[in-house]
Amino acid sequence: MTDHNSGDFAAVAYREEDRWDVDPLPVALAGDLKGLLHALRQQPSISGAIGLVAVEDDFFILARVFGHSEVSVFLSDVTASVDWPVARQVLEYLDIPIPDEEDLDQVLPVGDLSIFADLGLDEMELGALAGDLDLYPDEVLASIAERLGFHQPFQYALDSMA
Repeated sequence: MTDHNSGDFAAVAYREEDRWDVDPLPVALAGDLKGLLHALRQQPSISGAIGLVAVEDDFFILARVFGHSEVSVFLSDVTASVDWPVARQVLEYLDIPIPDEEDLDQVLPVGDLSIFADLGLDEMELGALAGDLDLYPDEVLASIAERLGFHQPFQYALDSMA
């Protein structure tokens, strides 16, 4: 896996014909939801462009864009919105109020849990992965990539960012 001190990363996964590719995105997009969605819209794909973002060792964001109008977003931990502007951007995008610190006593995912249901990763499995506090965000994203069929290209993209 990656060096856990390396910080943030962002990548885009997309499918051309029967093959998945994963490309690194500028690390600045790990902190800019609007920029991430713009980058995903630039990548045509038969399964939609998938954004995979890890922020430090704290949380991850998934985004999926079909064309220019259909967008799904998932945040692994609502408590991240207290400390991280990009997590607040996700909540604002989802039109979910930012919770008060005293209301945050457990890690809960928010957003579209069925973001990859059509690709074989159901809501229960994604929720379980997001809630596994023993895994770092890059490890969860690697598990998702494996489940969706693009683990090797994902690992190449991670290695190229190291």
